Amino acid sequence: MQSTKRTLHTLRRAGLVCAVFCLALIMTGCTMTMKDQPRVDPYEPAPFFADERSALLPVEDTVPYGMARTDEALYTGQVDGGYVEVYPFPITKEGLEYGRQRYDIYCAPCHGFTGEGDGMVVQRGFRQPPSFHQDRLREAPPGYFYYAITNGFGTMPSYANRIPVRDRWLIIAYIKALQLSQYAPVSELPQEDVAKLEATQ
Repeated sequence: MQSTKRTLHTLRRAGLVCAVFCLALIMTGCTMTMKDQPRVDPYEPAPFFADERSALLPVEDTVPYGMARTDEALYTGQVDGGYVEVYPFPITKEGLEYGRQRYDIYCAPCHGFTGEGDGMVVQRGFRQPPSFHQDRLREAPPGYFYYAITNGFGTMPSYANRIPVRDRWLIIAYIKALQLSQYAPVSELPQEDVAKLEATQ
């Protein structure tokens, strides 16, 4: 009985050693072709192409996929040199709410949550931006704000590399909603709000 157990134990050990040996043999036989494949350094000549360049220029008059930007109003906020007066796509309630979220992230630190120009960085000593509620900005068309966000204005840098095109328009829609919240004409208020105003007079 002891002899049989000893034999089984020896066989198991021999099988384990054989398995480890085979695994090691297989792994040493693997080649790292991705690591060892031919390559060129930036700007190094390469004989593969006729002009011996390793990095080819794009085909003339081509643009990356999705970057054609043929809609002038959407991508510049201007048409024929003038600021657009209307949004290049419909503004929904959901879009306005998203614009508020983006405004709170990117704009409120300077312009404040109500657009008065009293954001936290201003309270810490940064130069105060103008209030969105002054006449000049209340009367400015949406395209003006889009141009300022895209290209920067005064001490404000360009946000073109931080805020996507559609988000910029939604932020502007929210800014216009902020302006309306402070200066809505009585004639545009709901009747119940007009009644409340009349009751306080």
